[in-house]
Amino acid sequence: MNRIVLVRRGDDVEAHGPATVSRLAADGLADFVLAHEAAGVRWVWDDTTRWYPALLASGVRVARCTDLRLTHALLRRTPFADQRLLAAATTRGWDALQPVTASDAALFPLADPADELDPVAEHDRQLATLAASPERRRLELLLAAESSGALVAAEMTHAGLPWRADVHERLLTDLLGPRPLAGHRPAVLERLAAEIRTALGAPSLNPDSPADVLRALQTAGLPVEDTRSWTLVQLEHPVVPPLLEYKKLSRLLTANGWSWLETWVRDGRFRSWFLPGGVVTGRWSSTGGGALSVPVQIRPAAVADEGHRFVVADVAQLEPRVLAAMSGDLAMAEAARAADLYQGMVDAGTVATRAEAKLGILGAMYGGTRGESGRMMPRLTRRYPQAIALVEEAARAGERGEVVRTLLGRGSPVPGGERTADLGEPPEPSGPLHEQDRRRRAWGRFTRNFVVQGTAAEWALCWLADLRNRLWQLGEGPLEDRPHLVFFLHDEVVVHTPEQLAAEVAEEVRRAAASAGRLLFGGFPVDFPLDVAVVRSWAEAG
Repeated sequence: MNRIVLVRRGDDVEAHGPATVSRLAADGLADFVLAHEAAGVRWVWDDTTRWYPALLASGVRVARCTDLRLTHALLRRTPFADQRLLAAATTRGWDALQPVTASDAALFPLADPADELDPVAEHDRQLATLAASPERRRLELLLAAESSGALVAAEMTHAGLPWRADVHERLLTDLLGPRPLAGHRPAVLERLAAEIRTALGAPSLNPDSPADVLRALQTAGLPVEDTRSWTLVQLEHPVVPPLLEYKKLSRLLTANGWSWLETWVRDGRFRSWFLPGGVVTGRWSSTGGGALSVPVQIRPAAVADEGHRFVVADVAQLEPRVLAAMSGDLAMAEAARAADLYQGMVDAGTVATRAEAKLGILGAMYGGTRGESGRMMPRLTRRYPQAIALVEEAARAGERGEVVRTLLGRGSPVPGGERTADLGEPPEPSGPLHEQDRRRRAWGRFTRNFVVQGTAAEWALCWLADLRNRLWQLGEGPLEDRPHLVFFLHDEVVVHTPEQLAAEVAEEVRRAAASAGRLLFGGFPVDFPLDVAVVRSWAEAG
């Protein structure tokens, strides 16, 4: 497949093809890209957030790209790459390059640090690094999936999640009361504040101040050291119900109240910026509007357009299934054949209850190997020796300060910070010996989960990339007129689709999940069952 590297040159663009270099004005880029798309080009650019939004705004969708910012970050950390092949005077510049999330209409922002970098030279270095890697196929798949994720993220931001402002306002009014004047609390919060003050005998208490609330609780004789909800629920006192309700509704007002609605919902769409690789494990992050933490109270406002539906799908127990597959543990894979993996463990006689199964597996993956979850470990180890050995080995490697990796080769950071250009040894621990041991164990818990969570993120990226292409084939016209992704969070997707295509979309979602499993794990017998719902409102998916 031909590759074309796009490079900014002042107000122009240079397109470096296999044998030629073309120069064109920036306003001619969309036509240039559209003309070459049919030939099966892979576009190479410094960063998708700097190029793709303007193309989408011009009605141009690209099938493939290489995002050099994202692929550079992956190659800099993976143990599968010879770092000497990546070394250059601009390495630190690539290390520091950040995505662009400002809604600037200009294609090329002023004083962009990306302009100091050479995409052609960086692409050559990355190709050389891949060619020399002993795990070239894994890395190529990882880099392609990460770059595809960048395209999906840009398209989701461009299309936006359908959002009914009138429904959102009605929800806020039902929960909080009418919108208050600036500087005042909504009526429901004001009522709860009065109940809290009465219950604590503190008429001047400000319930929005954790310090004031803590002092009032202690003055009332309650044995608390903080005001966290999980601390409060253990208390028996008249203040607990109104205080918990106040905290919940106050969070809603702050995170998703009227100000949020005015800031982030425009033209019937909620638009945030999704950032692939925003977390070191490969999970996505977002900026603007808290897109990855939309609370259930306001999800009824996410309503599909007239004549459209949402297809909402999420994977049941993704990380335990990934652990079974990447470790090659056939006994755990057998349990995963059930729609409910935890119930499959019970049916196999490993543990007595589903609660024990969930507690034990989550403890194994997240390092909760003491207490009740620790009590499950001997049984899990006997029944699933390969799966437990994989996370235990990752934990011990982390405690030694070593890098661990995901299935495709995403490398973990070292304790104390990111790896730097000199790729030196991890910093020596400092402080008392017991503090050093505590930090080592904490890092071991991180690496224990890193290998599983990171591989699950790779599976999800492959699912997204395949699903994106399948959806494009279902419709006609621009992106917004076809079935298209509007939301993604770890193991859940939301597709906005014309109603008549909803059943086909649901089937393609399932096929893409099965394809992702085969791509990563070959013929290993592990299932990734989906809960799929076709709904008018996101909240209806449950």
